[in-house]
Amino acid sequence: MIKSFEVMQSVIQKLDLKYLKPKVADVRSGDTVKVHQKVKEGSKERVQVFEGLVIRTQRRGSLHFTITVRRIASGIGVEKTFVMHSPSVVKVEVVKRSKVRRNYLSYMRARTGKSARLAGVDYDYDAVNDVSVPEEKTTEVVEEVEEKPVKSNKSVETEETKEEQADQKTKRT
Repeated sequence: MIKSFEVMQSVIQKLDLKYLKPKVADVRSGDTVKVHQKVKEGSKERVQVFEGLVIRTQRRGSLHFTITVRRIASGIGVEKTFVMHSPSVVKVEVVKRSKVRRNYLSYMRARTGKSARLAGVDYDYDAVNDVSVPEEKTTEVVEEVEEKPVKSNKSVETEETKEEQADQKTKRT
């Protein structure tokens, strides 16, 4: 009985690894984030941005890692829960990081105005959001630059002057 449980668990882990995104932003409770989400309307598909405060994170490190984001829209509090490894979540960008001492910030629902402000903390934007240029793209750009020779007016002038100098040498002889 125990062996079948272990085998089943390893099969589930393999399936989870298949659907995990390779890079996910380091999101914590108290962060202000912009979540870029694919929205399908009829036959068209667009990306919608939802910006707000992360009031809860759950199951960090698993396939079911979720964040709950709250924002005030037209005077009404709106909360959305996003599964970070979902294909509909295109990108999550941490805009601001705040100092909080708990994971679930339910008390923020009752706060408005100045009392809803959280103390900001310094953080490394590039490291948190994983802003890095892939090596493949940088090599492609370099190859494109090398393929296209640049001609300037000076190079044309030097070719003409070389021809004139050659003509003068032939005249002298």
